[in-house]
Amino acid sequence: MGYGKKVWIFPDAELPPVGVNLIPGHESIIITNTGDQDAHIKITLIYTDKEPIDDINITVGARRVRCLRTNEEKDFGKYTAKLEEQYAIMLESDVPVVAQYGRAEPRTVAFYTTPGYCE
Repeated sequence: MGYGKKVWIFPDAELPPVGVNLIPGHESIIITNTGDQDAHIKITLIYTDKEPIDDINITVGARRVRCLRTNEEKDFGKYTAKLEEQYAIMLESDVPVVAQYGRAEPRTVAFYTTPGYCE
């Protein structure tokens, strides 16, 4: 049996621009699957001013962790994050997983992580 929940929502996503001393910003979703089955996860991106994108699918192997950088095509395909665009991220998994959001915020030289809302 794996720990976690099947639905996670991160309501405050935004890829920050280059900041103080030319430090690049980044954001990521980190997903941990503690179970014995692979997790098949559908990612939906929800925007303030356009239709959601709901055809991003990834797999996190059994008893593995996966970090998805929102500005990397290998993780988000053609839907990579745009600088300073406000959106939300929803994960729907077929098995329980644990997820968190992380952002390197170079405008204030800070890094933070936050668990999302989960069900």
